Amino acid sequence: MGTPSDRAPLAERVEELLAADGPLPIVEAGDPVLRRVAEPFDGQLEPALLARFVEALRLTMRAAPGVGLAAPQVGVGLRIAVIEDPAPVPDEVRVARGRVPQPFRVLVNPSYEAVGGGLAAFFEGCLSVPGWQAVVARHAEVRLVARDEHGRAVDEVFAGWPARIVQHETDHLDGVLYLDRAELRSLASNRAMVELWGQVTPERAAVGLGFGLPPGSAGAVGSVGPVGPAV
Repeated sequence: MGTPSDRAPLAERVEELLAADGPLPIVEAGDPVLRRVAEPFDGQLEPALLARFVEALRLTMRAAPGVGLAAPQVGVGLRIAVIEDPAPVPDEVRVARGRVPQPFRVLVNPSYEAVGGGLAAFFEGCLSVPGWQAVVARHAEVRLVARDEHGRAVDEVFAGWPARIVQHETDHLDGVLYLDRAELRSLASNRAMVELWGQVTPERAAVGLGFGLPPGSAGAVGSVGPVGPAV
């Protein structure tokens, strides 16, 4: 995949990655780094190098484009992720998904827990699994605990699509891909999404593809939009 050797110290690997200008190469499913639990960040990168790495993650996420990116997705096994979502979607999609703009954030050593028992099921994609989407039922609301890039505490409740992004990126740091949580009968190529399911609800896709949705889940009604954003 062109990622630095796993034998090199983390700081050396990050320096090697940053030696090239432009977006970082994104690791795709099948690379072992995506299946390992990432190492908690504890100063492995000195502040200036951390700032450069965070900026490279932001550049890579935006260029992909995506709404989130975790360090393992560029071959670095550290518990660091970035998220950002301008949410340029029609009102119908915004209401159905609870997709609202999110500013750029850096999540260091994040963890989450469900708030309440609500679920939301929607098509979801991943920059490390390009070209495909599948329906994933996730917690509709979560509490995120983390640090930012400056070491300041983050303790915040996320709902709707921002909660999905938080869960997806934190899962990456635990070696979990969205496909591990997906209803695999829903797996669809981006082409099929546009041609068959781009303007229908997950409920109609469930009927057409023969899979179930959690009772009362938010994804059982409302438009999912033509293509789900990748994270």
